[in-house]
Amino acid sequence: MLRDSIPLRDKIRRWLPAVLQTVITVGLVLLLWLPFLPLLQSSPVQQVSYSELLQAIRDGRVQAVQISSGEIRALLRPDQASKGRNVPAHAMSATRPPDLYDPELLPLLRNKGVEVVGKIETPSLWRSLLVSALPMLLLIGFWTWVIRKMGRGGEALQFGRNRAKIYNRTQREKATFSDVAGVDESRAELVEIVDFLRNPEKYQRLGGRIPKGVLLVGPPGTGKTLLARAVAGEAEVPFFSISGSEFIELFVGVGAARVRDLFDEAKKHAPCIVFIDELDAIGKSRAGVLAGVVGGHDEREQTLNQLLVEMDGFDSSKGVIIMAATNRPEVLDPALLRPGRFDRQVVVDRPDLAGREAILRVHARKIKLADAVDLHVIAARTPGMVGADLANIVNEAALLAARRGAAAVEMRDLEEAIDRVTLGLEKRTRVMTPAEKERVAYHETGHALTALSVKHADPVHRITIIPRSIGALGATLQLPTTEKYLLTKPELEDRVAVMLGGRAAEDIIYNGVISTGAHNDLERATEMARQMVMRYGMSERLGNQVFGKPMMGQYLESTMSFGEQRNFSEHTAERIDEEVAQLIERTYQRVKDILSHRRGVLERITVELQKRETIDREELEKIVSETESPPRPAAA
Repeated sequence: MLRDSIPLRDKIRRWLPAVLQTVITVGLVLLLWLPFLPLLQSSPVQQVSYSELLQAIRDGRVQAVQISSGEIRALLRPDQASKGRNVPAHAMSATRPPDLYDPELLPLLRNKGVEVVGKIETPSLWRSLLVSALPMLLLIGFWTWVIRKMGRGGEALQFGRNRAKIYNRTQREKATFSDVAGVDESRAELVEIVDFLRNPEKYQRLGGRIPKGVLLVGPPGTGKTLLARAVAGEAEVPFFSISGSEFIELFVGVGAARVRDLFDEAKKHAPCIVFIDELDAIGKSRAGVLAGVVGGHDEREQTLNQLLVEMDGFDSSKGVIIMAATNRPEVLDPALLRPGRFDRQVVVDRPDLAGREAILRVHARKIKLADAVDLHVIAARTPGMVGADLANIVNEAALLAARRGAAAVEMRDLEEAIDRVTLGLEKRTRVMTPAEKERVAYHETGHALTALSVKHADPVHRITIIPRSIGALGATLQLPTTEKYLLTKPELEDRVAVMLGGRAAEDIIYNGVISTGAHNDLERATEMARQMVMRYGMSERLGNQVFGKPMMGQYLESTMSFGEQRNFSEHTAERIDEEVAQLIERTYQRVKDILSHRRGVLERITVELQKRETIDREELEKIVSETESPPRPAAA
């Protein structure tokens, strides 16, 4: 963190609450201790019971008494002091029970000629002062704390101080481009920013103007924040980091004040980078569906307006670069994205196969890997995963290796880590009946044998019937050989066929008696078939058209369905449903034909799977080659 010399006034203001707290604590201790002070003082008064005191009065040994609300103190006659006692005393004291009223006491005292004196109890001066002053001391202490927390520079109730964390060039944990992998294109676009912060004269000499703002957009976990920190680390400049939600408070105007304060601080530490994470928290579009009808969010809109003004009011040639990150660029206000504010948008997308392997190597530097570990295979098994997912897999593998007492992380640890992340924990305590185990084995074998039979399916990597915590009773894992960015219609149809292979195997073996185990397969197959018909124009009957517009984020995936914007009639919807049903039924019949012709292989693999519970690719190919010689050609 950046540290400046602390003036004397700030030191006094920092220590004042501690001093007041000490004074209040001492006052409370004295207040509680004063009632017990008389017990600690030495006194010649002998403490007796009330009955003994009455007997002394009857015996004529008492000269005078002092009566108070809780105590009766008797002064003994000089010739009766210490009579019959080993301890010398000139007075007796007895505690008067609060519920005792004795009508014979006063007549007895008059008959014996005892002088009676009353006493009005008043609290001590110190106790009175403490009782009266304590609320005031507490109030002063509270307001001092409020002023210290909310104020700055002596201005009470000032909420507008920004909460940005500042990382300077001397911090040990600064990030550099060597810590970033899998986003080479995005990193290349930011090299110019680093060069400008290091050598601003190079661009100013030619009249060039560096972008004021750089917006990083992409799915969660792709490393947008890490990339921004790496830019600051490479340029060796201070890095202000703040989340968009930290500008918003209960009171209107606080967010705008914090934006002003943030830019003032940044100008003092120029050249520097100001990074605003989750920009959509304050940068949502002001032109909502009901804008102007039911009003907007005043605090957020004022904060956004102040941010727009500040970005217009500073010159990036001074060395202050604004960087921001968001997962939802589609909801940002157009005024933020225009040239002159966030001039440049850098997409930090999901890494490809080579990128995932590079990310795994970066995270693997922190752990001890065995020599036989092949990170290329691990990268191929994790399509669609981002940097945060891969870091989690490496960490889980290290924990698994440490749990079994291994000297290094091996390939099986990384494989198990992927299964734990994607499928859940193994549930070996979940005991299936032999009939259930057999059905699950046939189901998974159907997936695997279909993938081996169709032309465009990814190779099978492993089959398992070990139950997992997410509810899966088994799994068939495929390993893509290449990264595909474009899929043809035959490739999509083969993917649907692999999904339907488990249901088709059950249908063949059990003569049409099917189970609930294929519900997830059917859901994914139906969704893919619907996408083929509605999004990709792969229906000959409906032609090259796109139907509907999904209402979802560009980079955020959600399991919740918010419907879609319909741009087709009910008659077209019926035709879409018919096309989806025909596509699934046609593919299902093709899969049944494949498995029926290779039923011997299906049964042989199922028997071996029930014995071993897990079959790898090499073992699977060996079983197929031994059962079918030569193997059947792939179906078209």
